[in-house]
Amino acid sequence: MCLLMLRPLEPTAADYLIRPYQSQDRQAVRRIAYATAFFGNSAKAFFDGEQFLEDSLTSYYLDYEPESCFVAESQGKVIGYLIGSRDYRALEKRSQGKVLSGLFAQLIFQGVIFKKKNFIFMLKLLRSFLRGELNVPDFSGRYPACLHINLAEGFRNFGIGRRLMETFLDYLSRQGVKGVHLATFSEDAGRFYQRMGFILLHTEKRSYFDHLLTKEVFCYTYGKKI
Repeated sequence: MCLLMLRPLEPTAADYLIRPYQSQDRQAVRRIAYATAFFGNSAKAFFDGEQFLEDSLTSYYLDYEPESCFVAESQGKVIGYLIGSRDYRALEKRSQGKVLSGLFAQLIFQGVIFKKKNFIFMLKLLRSFLRGELNVPDFSGRYPACLHINLAEGFRNFGIGRRLMETFLDYLSRQGVKGVHLATFSEDAGRFYQRMGFILLHTEKRSYFDHLLTKEVFCYTYGKKI
């Protein structure tokens, strides 16, 4: 008897829903953020401490600007998200206060920094800072909004990211925002953003993962006028 090996059906637009973020989505968004933070894979590769990483990646957006966040849902489960801000300068100002103070407390008083893997990463990050690798030009004048987008493994390359982006760009347009920028380490993601009408604004080498990777890593900043 011959058995056919069938490939899983690719999800169609009818299989998932793009909708505004709700408070009950918080944990799902945070889990996906941690699970995709290292070039689409788990942050466990470079950092021990889910709460700290999840807070650093999502807290501002989910706590202070949830109306600018969107999720992709399939069969009642959050499979991806786009978290963003209409005003990057306001984000930076607030992040320098309550958000950073909370992260610092975790880092020191909860002992997060004293875990070997985390201590090594922090030293690498400090080295990158001293080398000037984190001195990205300020593009918020021309591109005031910003965003982060991630999809859970198994739901990529099916057009879900495009629909999330289109939803967010439409939201920014209705809010009267004139431009948006983002950063990525992925050349593949960069090609996706270019197909969405973004242009490359800046490229900067980042060396804080060189203890884990054999290739050079670059951070690419893209922007789009709306």
